[in-house]
Amino acid sequence: MNSLIKAPLLSFALIVSILSADAQTNTTTSSPSSVISAAVPNGITRVACVGDSITAGAGSKNPYPAQLQGMLGDKWLVKNFGVSGRTLLKKGDHSYWIEKAFQNAKDFQPNVVIIMLGTNDTKPQNWAHHDEFYADYKELVETFKNLDSKPKIFLVRPTPVFSPGNYGINEKNLDVEIPIINQIATEEQAGIIDFHVALNTKPKLEPDHVHPNADGDTIMAQTAADALTGKTVTPP
Repeated sequence: MNSLIKAPLLSFALIVSILSADAQTNTTTSSPSSVISAAVPNGITRVACVGDSITAGAGSKNPYPAQLQGMLGDKWLVKNFGVSGRTLLKKGDHSYWIEKAFQNAKDFQPNVVIIMLGTNDTKPQNWAHHDEFYADYKELVETFKNLDSKPKIFLVRPTPVFSPGNYGINEKNLDVEIPIINQIATEEQAGIIDFHVALNTKPKLEPDHVHPNADGDTIMAQTAADALTGKTVTPP
């Protein structure tokens, strides 16, 4: 008789436990994944978004870092360090390495760094130095890794360039860069955020074939938020 009573009680307790867990998960503020939060003593995860005009928000009134902040909530502090036209290559026509934004990103002492560079490196004048892309990218990653804050690094597969391209930017050269980015991510134990796949079937979200509009930035922010938290984050 006692065993017949205990079984339903156990099932009821299990159901309560599951419902309780669901209630804790469905909150408006997302928590950092364990690999990130373990290194954040004050409970606020600082995110540095490093990049070019796509990060800065050209073509959009609501760039992805701003939308990412809204999706992640007040346990996170997201800063936009994007500068239009900048290259990853040190010898690029407008190198990110010499920008004040680069120093500001380091001074921010981020817990997370999201790097999306390489799009402007596909231009003909910059592609002349593409043999140095691997070494320069590797050095950039290690520069951030060696900060006192010891951030988790995420490398971004850049957004697609739809035919016929624009400003000298092209998909052909971007396709050469992406395997290099993948290789560096593996070697440096960095995360990958794939904006390329996220927008690859949505050319209407890039009116000039290069820069996502606000709707495209929403998809990018969602993709980044999912990567940072390890779960699907619902936009606010």
